[in-house]
Parts: sequence; C-alpha cells; structure tokens
Amino acid sequence: MLSKILPFILLGFLLTSPHAVAQQDTEIHWLTFQELQDSLAIKPKKVFIDFYTDWCLYCKKMDKVSFRDAQVVATMHKDYYAVKMNAESKDTIVFNGDTFINTQTGKQRNPMHEIPLLLASRPDVPFSLPAMVVLNENFQITDRYFEYMDKKKLLKALEAN
Repeated sequence: MLSKILPFILLGFLLTSPHAVAQQDTEIHWLTFQELQDSLAIKPKKVFIDFYTDWCLYCKKMDKVSFRDAQVVATMHKDYYAVKMNAESKDTIVFNGDTFINTQTGKQRNPMHEIPLLLASRPDVPFSLPAMVVLNENFQITDRYFEYMDKKKLLKALEAN
C-alpha cells in the first residue's frame, strides 16, 4: 500500500518545496493600469512603470536580460507593483476616473499614447525609449530613467527608491 502512495507523497513534497515555488516566480508579474488601480486601492505600494515599443531594441534586451534577473524579479515583487505599457498603444485607458488615449494616431510616424507622454516626458527633450518611471506609495513620481539598464544598474535603481 505504501509503495503505491509513496510516489504521490514525493510529488506533493516536490511541488510544495521552496525550490519548486521559487522556480515558478521567475518572471515579473506585469500589471495593466486597471489592475494597478485595483491593487493600489487594496494596498498602497511603490509603482514601477516600463514604457516600451515593439521596435525598441534596448527595451527588448531589458526584457530578455534585466527583467529576468532573479534579484530584480524578487525586489520588484516585494517592493513594487510593476506595469508594462506599449507607448504606442491605441487603447483607451481609464485610470482613477480619467480617460487617456493616443491623440497622435494618424498624425505621426510613431504615435505615442498620452500616459507615457505625461509620465515620462522631459522639458525640451524629445520622448525617448527605454523609459521607466518610479512612483512612491502616493503615486508621485520619484525617479525617471531613459536608458538601457543592465540588471546590476536596474537593481541599484530599484533599491534606491
């Protein structure tokens, strides 16, 4: 009898071991703005927003390298709500009662959505990617980054905020 249930016991042990659980948490859980609003209503927390486009090579490199680093993932899960948004999105986004759209569609070659333009623009500097914004628990901008960040630099930035 024991020999028949032993494999199931071992399987249960392996699936619930800390190593198995850690293996499942190897990626950042990116939220939408709607999910962010719901999460912030339940528990205030710092916010990390990554703006990207399909043509941004450094954005893709960060996805493959920096955002997959175990320490970055762990820090992001522990301290932040993480949002990833295509800066050229044509979606209408309602956040905190306000509606945001891409007003540049059809007007420019690479039309940018209102949200990245509001949160990640700098005076007298054209919008550029990669663009990342860090906000505190009160949803106030504390830092902005406009460069490729390897995992070491990204982790330092996350820990500094």
